[in-house]
Amino acid sequence: MTSQNVLDSKIHGRKLTIGVSLSYFIFSLVINAAGNVLTVVTSQKIHPPFLGSAYWTAASAGVNKALFNGNSSMLGWVFFVIGVAVAILNIFLQGHFNARKFFGNIAFMVPFSAFISYFANIFSSIMPDSKSIGMTIFYVILNFFGVFLIAIAISIYQRVNLVLHPADDLMQILRFKYFKGSAAKAMWASYIPPTILAIIAIIIYPDFSNYGLGTVFAFLFQGGITGWGDKAIFPNLKHQGV
Repeated sequence: MTSQNVLDSKIHGRKLTIGVSLSYFIFSLVINAAGNVLTVVTSQKIHPPFLGSAYWTAASAGVNKALFNGNSSMLGWVFFVIGVAVAILNIFLQGHFNARKFFGNIAFMVPFSAFISYFANIFSSIMPDSKSIGMTIFYVILNFFGVFLIAIAISIYQRVNLVLHPADDLMQILRFKYFKGSAAKAMWASYIPPTILAIIAIIIYPDFSNYGLGTVFAFLFQGGITGWGDKAIFPNLKHQGV
């Protein structure tokens, strides 16, 4: 190991070099974006719609539908703006400005949003509308697989612990500052912002296609899959900087 690698591994008590950490992080961003877009596009390709997406994803897709008629090219921008808004909300909830956290949130959202736009354009163009039971079943499986990818991505980037999605930081702030460590109460409270966004979007454009079976699946199983991923996906990758 070079002297630079030794230095990197000692930053903030980390055991991985910055280069290895970045590799894991970028991989998690890619599969996270692909998973999110899979849940959105599969929902749009089934008529009548009944699938939906994970909660934050559904709210973002709803805003995109209300403001931009579901334009796939705008989806990444919607994710980015909502992410920045949540990062600003985090500052107020935390009671002070933490530059490392705020700019870390932005650093997460910039490439993540770019990958969202990239996959949205690809998947929207190559995936036809479902016109058979077999295609519908295939899209349901793809939707659930998208949730699986999101959960695994969360497992990876939380263990790498370079920067977090603003929604993850929101839950951490709520959990430890307002709910005495209760993850359950923090989770429910963290759903208030996307609920407000969803209601506003539905008022502007009454559309419920982003909520359904996939939303329920994500709600019931995403956390469990993330926990399984900690042990089964890259098992030698331990939580860094803790």
